[in-house]
Amino acid sequence: MIPPSMLLAAASTAAAATTTGTTTGMLTLILVIIFFALVFDFLNGFHDAANSIATIVSTRVLSPSQAVVWAAFFNFVAAFVFGTAVSETISKGLVDPAEVDIWVVFGGLMGAIIWNIITWLLGLPTSSSHALVAGIAGAAITKSGTHVLIWPGKWRAILLFIFLGPIIGFIMGTFFMVATAWIFRRATPNKVDVAFRRMQLFSAAIFSLSHGGNDAQKTMGIIVMLLASVGLKHWTEPSKAGSWFDWLNIFGHTHTVAPWVILLCHLAIGLGTMFGGWRIVKTMGSSITRLQPVGGFCAESAAATTIIAATHWGIPISTTHAITGAILGVGTTRGVRSVRWIWGQRIVMAWVLTIPCSAFMAAIAYLLIRVTIAPFFTH
Repeated sequence: MIPPSMLLAAASTAAAATTTGTTTGMLTLILVIIFFALVFDFLNGFHDAANSIATIVSTRVLSPSQAVVWAAFFNFVAAFVFGTAVSETISKGLVDPAEVDIWVVFGGLMGAIIWNIITWLLGLPTSSSHALVAGIAGAAITKSGTHVLIWPGKWRAILLFIFLGPIIGFIMGTFFMVATAWIFRRATPNKVDVAFRRMQLFSAAIFSLSHGGNDAQKTMGIIVMLLASVGLKHWTEPSKAGSWFDWLNIFGHTHTVAPWVILLCHLAIGLGTMFGGWRIVKTMGSSITRLQPVGGFCAESAAATTIIAATHWGIPISTTHAITGAILGVGTTRGVRSVRWIWGQRIVMAWVLTIPCSAFMAAIAYLLIRVTIAPFFTH
């Protein structure tokens, strides 16, 4: 939660109408938008984190209820494992911070949320990451024009990983499956099944950890962008060296975001995972290909490797792309016909539509917000 002292200080600042120029009404709006950011984070967990449990549920290693608790726990633990490079990319690496205002952030969020809900209803595992970056870009372009984009910057890596994410996941999934089959070639199928039922608990945990580490940072970046746009960047300043949060920082990564932002975002995505997203679980776990525990282990390990590397480089990758490519890679080791490629076609179609559709919805949301809400805050 946001520390009460911080809220009181902000309220006093608002009442005095000092350097930030915020009013009590604007402060309320800021908190509402932070809430919507956490709603997006929750939907990200609800939508994307289904990927974390699809394979382990479809292989019957864990029941659905056990799987969501397992995945949600590691989504949250990721707060103490990774740094904040992805958050920095979102907050100041995509659009010119000088052109961003509260309405751009609000419009971008709403566009991403609407697209996430639509694709969830259709059962399509699209990318929440690309929905968010496209939403912010769509709203910012609507306000200031295309020059607002920091081009090429991180956009090149993001757009490149739309294609590289599933390709790398596919290659890694195929490699892991072939290597595992060779290593355990002398073992009986029963022994392999028993061994990988245990090992898949580990691979599912690592995948959930990597998912939380990359995706929660996107919402962190949005909150930082929002508060910076209204002159409250100091709310998001990281804790001082040697603080309690540093003691829990397992690998000593540098954090540029306040602990309350980090913990809230990881909690929200974990709660989203807890509430499921079963339509997409069915698609990922059984509609693409039939998985055994060894296949689930290889797919999760391949996807986690891809995501962790992208997180280290500060790239907001689509975890959906990574796990889908990995599942397809694992499936093809048993023959091309063992994969239901029609689902691959539908997923690719959703990927292609995500950026333009999210940007368009965010642009419309931005215009509506400027007409309906912004006038109440204009002096």
